[in-house]
Amino acid sequence: MKRRWIILIVLILAVVAAVRSFIFVDETEVVIVTQFGRPVRTLETAGLYVKPPYQSLIRIDRRLQIYNPRPSEFLTSEKKNVDLDAFVCWRVGEPRRFIEAVNEFTGAEARIHDIVWSELAAEIGRSPLDAMLSVDPKVHRLDEIMKTVAGRCAARSRSAYGIDIVDVRLKRIAPPAQVRDSVFQRMRAERARMVRRYRAEGEEEAMKIRAAADKERTILLADAYAKAEQMRGEGEAEATRIYSEAHKQDPKFYELLRTLEAYRKFLDEKTTILLSADSDLLKFLTRGSMLEDKPATK
Repeated sequence: MKRRWIILIVLILAVVAAVRSFIFVDETEVVIVTQFGRPVRTLETAGLYVKPPYQSLIRIDRRLQIYNPRPSEFLTSEKKNVDLDAFVCWRVGEPRRFIEAVNEFTGAEARIHDIVWSELAAEIGRSPLDAMLSVDPKVHRLDEIMKTVAGRCAARSRSAYGIDIVDVRLKRIAPPAQVRDSVFQRMRAERARMVRRYRAEGEEEAMKIRAAADKERTILLADAYAKAEQMRGEGEAEATRIYSEAHKQDPKFYELLRTLEAYRKFLDEKTTILLSADSDLLKFLTRGSMLEDKPATK
């Protein structure tokens, strides 16, 4: 009976030793093998490994991490306060140095906070407020400021803690509450000035367009009037020529036709005319035709 217990204990110990001897490394992690607290191996490639059962494991997430602290207030070069809401993208770059210097992610975020905020305060302190809030591309240099901060933070964190700071970005930038109203008033005044300038430019352009349209209209009307007058003159000249030729052929018959045409235009049922008896206008009505019968030729 005692022998059976010994065999059972030995089997249990063998199973435990076998389980502790195999290491499975995932793609998302780095495994550090320690012996009595001292790192002896670093496993960075995914797969199955074997180790002595008395050695321990420390698993480190190798994926990109986001540190998202609370907003903080910084001082610009003009001694003006500004609130910045930043976040940091980081990951473990050197696992052994990370374990020796930090050992956990909570401690890593505390070190990151100290490094980033010190570099951010130094760079903001050398920059004016307009460099972060201005809409003028020549003055605005916020991207340059954040790129400089990220580069300095990456160098410090890598050498000191084995942490790779990938990027430092701003989610929000705003003036502190005590000066926010004055800043917003200044922004409104700037927008109003831009609106007035755009409206003035629009009105000037509209006046140019209207002046050009009026000029073109005047030219077109003048050309049309000149062409109409030319055509009218040509028509009147042609009519005069035709009348002249008709009059030359038979003056008395032409006079009769013209007089009858005049009668047709102004004489109707509603017309009353008072003229003397010897009026030329009514001679064809009172005296008969002026056409004299010509004697027949023999």
